Amino acid sequence: MANLKDIKRKIKSVNNTKKTTRAMKLVSTAKLKRAEEVAKRSREYANKINEMLSEIASRINKFKVGGTTSRFFEPIENPKVVDIVFITADKGLCGGFNIQTIKRVNTLIDEFKQKGSKVRLRAVGRKGIDFFNFKGMELYTKDIGVSSSPTYEKAQEIILKVIEDFSTSQSDKIILVHNGYKNMITQELRQVDLAPVDISDIKSDDNESMMEIESENEEKILDELIKKYFEYNMYYALIDSLAAEHSARMQAMDNATKNASQRVDELTILYNKARQEAITTELIEIISGMEALK
Repeated sequence: MANLKDIKRKIKSVNNTKKTTRAMKLVSTAKLKRAEEVAKRSREYANKINEMLSEIASRINKFKVGGTTSRFFEPIENPKVVDIVFITADKGLCGGFNIQTIKRVNTLIDEFKQKGSKVRLRAVGRKGIDFFNFKGMELYTKDIGVSSSPTYEKAQEIILKVIEDFSTSQSDKIILVHNGYKNMITQELRQVDLAPVDISDIKSDDNESMMEIESENEEKILDELIKKYFEYNMYYALIDSLAAEHSARMQAMDNATKNASQRVDELTILYNKARQEAITTELIEIISGMEALK
């Protein structure tokens, strides 16, 4: 009977876990719907800023003598200092969501170190911070709480120092890494080379362009767009990462709930077998006792 009590206690424990994972799945599903809508709107805006920035820079290079003088568009083949800005979640229980980003960052670190470049890590999210702190690696900036509740103002704060360092030649390359939202069940690892901005593939055609800008204003508009380009790409990455986090957690909790249900079924079968064995043993003892009295 002690065995029966143990099995019954396990069934109760697994059922309690199942209730928790089901509740967490429902919460993540509700949060995902809100984050998904914001991510879609942010993606459209970020893409439009990127297109405008690339088109204006390409036009300047095409028509202005000497091209654009901004360091943000100057290709650097062998960067001496590389800033890697990466985003992870503040919480776990979301499958391999965080580890995928961390693996990509580790790969980038190895690649640039082999080239002789110095890598500076700028982390957003407790999970990534804890991982690299455990490895004993220096983190130049650490932000906790931003990935779980991103705002445009917080995105500005994060990217401001990175922009300043690049514009003053303290760094030569800026890479943004995060796990992004693809659909309800899929996340997609994203790596964006924020600076220098690559405009080599842009084919600017004034006959097709919808923009009409006075030539003397192009550099001024370009400078203003550069700032917005960094800020909004950072903000979009935070929003995109949050949506992907909710998606990953929803999927992980759904799998955990299914596994818990399967475990309850297995324990129930085991309990029934043990109960039948106990009843059979008692019957045998009763019959044996009666036979002994004859």
